[in-house]
Amino acid sequence: MAASSPDSPAGNGRSHGRADGAALDRVPAVGLLGVRVHAVTLEQCADRVMEELEAGRGGWVYTPNVDHLRRLVQSEEYAALCASASLVVADGMPLVWASRLQGTPLPERVAGSDLVLTLADRAAARGRSLYLLGGNPGAADGAASVLRRRQPSLSVLGTMCPQIGFERDPVAMDEIVRVLCEASPDIVYLGLGSPLADRVVERLRPLLPRTWWLTIGISFSFITGEVRRAPRWMQATGLEWTHRLLQEPGRLSGRYLRHGVPFTASLLARSAWCRLFRPAGRPRVPSAQVMPTDASPSLAAQPSTSPPPR
Repeated sequence: MAASSPDSPAGNGRSHGRADGAALDRVPAVGLLGVRVHAVTLEQCADRVMEELEAGRGGWVYTPNVDHLRRLVQSEEYAALCASASLVVADGMPLVWASRLQGTPLPERVAGSDLVLTLADRAAARGRSLYLLGGNPGAADGAASVLRRRQPSLSVLGTMCPQIGFERDPVAMDEIVRVLCEASPDIVYLGLGSPLADRVVERLRPLLPRTWWLTIGISFSFITGEVRRAPRWMQATGLEWTHRLLQEPGRLSGRYLRHGVPFTASLLARSAWCRLFRPAGRPRVPSAQVMPTDASPSLAAQPSTSPPPR
């Protein structure tokens, strides 16, 4: 396990005990196949995290794409794992398209790879700290350097690149717990794949209840340029997956071609069905429905915004 601490303050002097009171206020959200997705923009998501930090409350920003949504719908175990996410934002244009088709439009895509930069900017401006955990060897260190060049005042308390299989090694997990609890960061960027990242959040979040967690997959490598992100026009048109597939066909072909494309087609068709054939007496919802959230919100959405999974 590799760990390092860039030249930055060792801490921010804030107490990270258990937060009291209600967690999140009411946040507008829509349902996609029974899964709640919050209807916020990138800027609003970052602002919400900062507001909750100021209130002494931690949380978890979960950024589902099509593959995540498929597993949430098909796996009760995975849905239960992610049920405590505080903010659920659409990291995938098909989710945005589906919300529009069913008449409950999300304002925009909120990609985790964009949110890492926006949140880092907010953290620098408000004196908040980051910790970078995961990624390919050297990626977290490189990403920390890039972020600090962008915002010289940014406090990066450290980075760690656990070895493969660390989640099954009690000694390795204990070391992660020790380092993070000593650092006591305001925000942790978790550069691990799903569902590993989600399981790590479940394990570590109770130990740092005033910390915010952002699961961001391969984003450290995007920041450093180790892996090239798709051009903006491909991101905007929902073709980013083709760019990733061309880069890693062996690893991603099954996810995208065997599972992703059929599920996306089904998602869009059922979203259109929901809008066109809404049962009589059930009102059309032209904009985001407000759904209450609390310290441990459920991902389950109100059924009026989408048909039940089959």
